[in-house]
Amino acid sequence: MLPCLTLAGIGWWYWPGEPAPVPLHLVDGTVHAALLTPDEASRLAGTTLVSGPRSNQPPAAMTASAAKCAVAVGPATQSVYGNEWTAFLSATYQDAGGAGAYAVNQVIGVFPDSAKARAAFRTLTTGLTRCTSATRTDQAGRTTTWAYTTYPATPAAVVWTATQDAGSGWACYRQAHLKGTSLIQVGVCEAGNGRPAVSKIAEALSGKVTG
Repeated sequence: MLPCLTLAGIGWWYWPGEPAPVPLHLVDGTVHAALLTPDEASRLAGTTLVSGPRSNQPPAAMTASAAKCAVAVGPATQSVYGNEWTAFLSATYQDAGGAGAYAVNQVIGVFPDSAKARAAFRTLTTGLTRCTSATRTDQAGRTTTWAYTTYPATPAAVVWTATQDAGSGWACYRQAHLKGTSLIQVGVCEAGNGRPAVSKIAEALSGKVTG
């Protein structure tokens, strides 16, 4: 059952087809950003992770049971990042055993200016506060129901948790940080307390984004 839970938990990280290899580093004008490697993420998460899907563009918005929940069900999709970004990078790592018991996702979206990055961050925070639960259909047609808990946002960060209904404790712990012209997101999905790991990974990732 765990592999199915993993797919459900990271449904908004699903990428159709088999994309060309995507590096873990991007340079966009004066912005330099690099995702944590699997080894770096493993040390912070306290478990061995291996590389999974990567993408250089946000996936299409997901279908939610209510239109107001589009952001909550797909925070790293076009629902938040839209089409005005100038560079985008996402990578998912999963447990080395292949049991689907743990997953980490990192996202960096770079915008032309800080105003557009702030607008995307506002879209994210506003969308999260509008939705406490939703049934989500991902790009592969899988349907799952989730409950969302969002904590008060600061001007540059927001923390929230998505818990799968009837998921045996499966939850995704997430953070988003606004840094200059970049909107950064990190998610840790597991049937346990992923909050300490997501905080460590988000802080480390934010430190790698300059400009």
